[in-house]
Amino acid sequence: MFLEKIEGPKDLKKLKIEELPLLAEEIREALFNRLSKLGGHFGPNFGMVEATIALHYVFDSPTDKIVFDVSHQAYTHKILTGRKDGYTTDEFFAGVSGYTNPEESAHDFFNIGHTSTSISLASGLAKGRDLRGEKGHVVAVIGDGSLSGGEALEALNYVGSELESPFIIVVNDNQQSIAENHGGLYKNLEDLRNSNGICEVNLFKSFGINYIYESEGNSIEKLIQVFLKASKENSPIVVHINTKKGCGYKLAEENKEQWHWCVPFHRETGLPKVNYSGEDYGSITGEFLLKKIKEDEKVVVVTPAMPMTIGFDQEKRLAAKGQYIDVGIAEEHGVALLSGLAKAGCKAVLGTNATFIQRTYDQISQDLCINKNPGTILLNYASVIGLNDVTHLGIFTISAFSNIPNLVILAPTHKGEYLSMLEWSMEQQEHPVMILMPGNGVVKSHRIPDKNYGEINRFKVEKTGEKIAVLGLGTFFQLAEKICDDLLEKFNINCTLINPRFASGVDKPLLDEIKKNHDIVITLEDGLLEGGFGANISSYYGTSKVKVLNYGLKKEFIDRYEVDEILKENRMTVELILEDVEKLLS
Repeated sequence: MFLEKIEGPKDLKKLKIEELPLLAEEIREALFNRLSKLGGHFGPNFGMVEATIALHYVFDSPTDKIVFDVSHQAYTHKILTGRKDGYTTDEFFAGVSGYTNPEESAHDFFNIGHTSTSISLASGLAKGRDLRGEKGHVVAVIGDGSLSGGEALEALNYVGSELESPFIIVVNDNQQSIAENHGGLYKNLEDLRNSNGICEVNLFKSFGINYIYESEGNSIEKLIQVFLKASKENSPIVVHINTKKGCGYKLAEENKEQWHWCVPFHRETGLPKVNYSGEDYGSITGEFLLKKIKEDEKVVVVTPAMPMTIGFDQEKRLAAKGQYIDVGIAEEHGVALLSGLAKAGCKAVLGTNATFIQRTYDQISQDLCINKNPGTILLNYASVIGLNDVTHLGIFTISAFSNIPNLVILAPTHKGEYLSMLEWSMEQQEHPVMILMPGNGVVKSHRIPDKNYGEINRFKVEKTGEKIAVLGLGTFFQLAEKICDDLLEKFNINCTLINPRFASGVDKPLLDEIKKNHDIVITLEDGLLEGGFGANISSYYGTSKVKVLNYGLKKEFIDRYEVDEILKENRMTVELILEDVEKLLS
């Protein structure tokens, strides 16, 4: 056993090169142990085992600094830098995050979970090194999929012209993003692979960066040789390595998209340990949009390399043909493209996860909303429920975007309402629209949704009462229903129950009407309190006698949390809310 003797990179260097493939096997066993039980990013990590071993064998971390793009391929890096127990021993799983984390180790330099950032971050470390007169290598590791992001190209532009010191960019080319790669630069990567790195056109050389290619990207010996060669360069160099995503597990090698990320699974069969049957908003959306595409040639679906967020598996992508566009990991271009499509008369829809749309504030504000083009943005995981890594939070969505003029943000409360809002958004021609998929699963309701949402910011009263009005936005409407039921049972108060539907404005006429026979207004929202929906309600009632209780999340970064604990910390439970109401009543 080699792995048990490795507490850090210095121990790795004690091994002979011929022993390193055996270490790679042990590392894959450790990866299997964690991933089969906990889930996580499978394909990216299995494909980078050899490259990571070679990097740490050649370079001297943390004096030499390695920055991983997205850092969802950094599990082997963590194993080799003192955190192997988080992969080999079940009780230590929780102590290691799925991404690089400076709080865990001096070998990690950034909390990273979004893509296309490593070259920029690492070039800053390199420039800082130079200004301070320090020594040491800086290595940026970036996948071929991440190269489609604008920041990566911006960074290459900077490095090629402005950085005149040692700097290494390792391009991990496995011919796969999450789904298949899209974009013109991949033709050049293919030409470089086919020509063993010597074709006439070279993307990286065109930026003024030196270049070297290694076809055997899963050979530790070959990688050690190429990294040693790169380490002797005195100016920036790209090391282009051809790797196999999912390497070492046949199912992952043959089904790259399916095994990019995994739930807990049985190793022998690859089948999940838990049956995730039932509907989800991704599959519902995919079926709806494909039907629309077949009915109307003006319907166009856009995604920035996140097809499964809107349920577009490979079969649907092929069926949609030219009415489906994957722009690669380029959300900014995706939103601007959406605006252009809408301007051209298309019924254009863009779908992705909420955390990734944060990169597009300028495009949503400038390209889409100033121009009032009726594009639709669908966001999954815009919720405290769902993705819970600190780099992937969706809880900032409402506060981040709700104050952009002309943008209509809709928060459906059940399946029928979601589909009705989506139908309306695609057919109307007046407003840019953002729709937040509910985070609490697919709820079916007897409540019949409206078909027209053109009366902007018009809330819907689902039950009329008095004294207390409860506004449950989107995901938390069902919690609002429960609060109303318990207030009736405990205090004999027949509340007014309101489905706001619009997260980007207030229904002033309704709020004025409520003042006549209500003393307390309760707001519930799936996002931050500061700058959020409830804050606008409180502001409107500021000079009145109406008391407002706002429930949402405090402004903070939270990481790998339990949803129930976070809701309790923010008093977003029926019991705690009733306790607050009782204090006001008394």
